[in-house]
Amino acid sequence: MIIKLVKLFLQLLIILVFIHALGSWFPSVRRSKLYWYIDWIVEPLLRPIRSVIKPVNGIDFSPLILILILTLLLRLFR
Repeated sequence: MIIKLVKLFLQLLIILVFIHALGSWFPSVRRSKLYWYIDWIVEPLLRPIRSVIKPVNGIDFSPLILILILTLLLRLFR
């Protein structure tokens, strides 16, 4: 039961990180209340990754790295 909840939580985080990354490309989306809540959840997870891996030519790879980390954690619970 707990493992299923952890897997569900990790899957939800992966989806939120993906939505956060896509939404960052559109200024109108960034101003929405829903995006603000997603940013409130995802940004603290991205900040440590950004401190280690800086953007390359203006491209931020921290969402991709976070998705990879979350996917690896998800596979550990299989």
